[in-house]
Amino acid sequence: MANIFSSLKNAYNLFKHIDFNKLEALSKKVDLPKMVETISNLDDKQIQGMMKMMGGSHKKKELPPIEGDFYHLGDEALKDEDRELQLKVRAFLEKEVKPIVNHYWNKAEFPFEIIPKLAELNICGLTYKGYGCPGKSNLMEGILAMEMARIDTSISTFFGVQSGLAMGSIYLCGSEEQKQQWLPLMQQFKIIGAFGLTEPEVGSAAAGGLTTTCKKINGKWVLNGQKKWIGNATFADILIIWARDEDSGDVKGFIVKKDNPGFAVEKMQDKMALRIVQNGIITLTNCEVDEADRLQNANSFKDTAKVLQMTRAGVAWQAVGCARGAYENALDYTRNRKQFGKPIASFQLIQNHLVEMLSNLTAMQTLCFRLSQLQDQGLLKDEHASLAKVFCSLRTRDVVSKAREVMGGNGILLEYNVARFVADAEAIYSYEGTKEINTLIVGRAITGFSAFV
Repeated sequence: MANIFSSLKNAYNLFKHIDFNKLEALSKKVDLPKMVETISNLDDKQIQGMMKMMGGSHKKKELPPIEGDFYHLGDEALKDEDRELQLKVRAFLEKEVKPIVNHYWNKAEFPFEIIPKLAELNICGLTYKGYGCPGKSNLMEGILAMEMARIDTSISTFFGVQSGLAMGSIYLCGSEEQKQQWLPLMQQFKIIGAFGLTEPEVGSAAAGGLTTTCKKINGKWVLNGQKKWIGNATFADILIIWARDEDSGDVKGFIVKKDNPGFAVEKMQDKMALRIVQNGIITLTNCEVDEADRLQNANSFKDTAKVLQMTRAGVAWQAVGCARGAYENALDYTRNRKQFGKPIASFQLIQNHLVEMLSNLTAMQTLCFRLSQLQDQGLLKDEHASLAKVFCSLRTRDVVSKAREVMGGNGILLEYNVARFVADAEAIYSYEGTKEINTLIVGRAITGFSAFV
């Protein structure tokens, strides 16, 4: 009797889980008794394989973390306190910048609300000693430039102009009085700076062809000319302007205040890249500058070149960040995007693109790590920075192109966080020395012949 009740109970439990309408429909398509007999003869391993094929396993696959630093260079190279700072900056960018960046990029406007929050991080003028600056390594500065560009290259560029080009000009070429006056305020973002070298008709030829002039008249310097592509120019409090002395022919640097008579700036419009960066065209019309605001240790283009060498390494790191942001967003997309019933990350062609992207990214990272080590050891030369700029800006183009490719049509939409990197990579490719100019700097170093015009 007990066996009968047990059988009835099992039958009841079985019937509860059977959809008889579906069973009836199935019986019209297959020989149901034969199918049941066949399945009952399978061993446990065969049944498990069949259930897996049918989607019977509901255990979610645990995926590896998305990590653009594939060789863990940051873990090995940074002290604990520097690693902590890197993660602090990353958290700030993820929380404060990433959610708003597409909106501002699309409108070509700057998110001024983040400036006080950037100041709280205490990372401006990171490598300078004294004047309220942290005095950390060039490697650390490069990694933070990468972290910023990983979220948005425009924000990284704004920071690079403030901390590198503008502050760097005063730090390297200013008098002690000028350093004391400006650097502590700039370090806290209470004063915003810009750097005016490029002109409407003079880009790569700036070393010997500046058309902006300066002339000392009655104890003051009078500046005339135009500057173009000047980041931060529309809202900067002070601008470092480089001009050719009409009398000596030497290149000199000046701290020009935004309210100086004869100074005017116009915002550049319709850019397809770095849209958050507020580039301006500056016009100087008999603009008077006091002798006290002439950079006292800037007396030739060689002094200007010191600033450019220092910041060119930072642009190479920006290229790494741009590529890393594109790669990580593309990888995340491919693991979630499904076609033909499974994530496209499981397709061979997609994995091939991802591995090529990671290979380029890893090569760029290792090159920039060594570049920063040379800088920290005082061994950095122009050709070292130029080689990194050439290689990284070229490879970034490749990475962002493949990131856009694995996303298909979605790759051109801002919401998927790759289209910005595709556009911004074009700006990185050109600024701080074009590919051609940087190539000739390296070429001169390895051949002993100068191929400059």
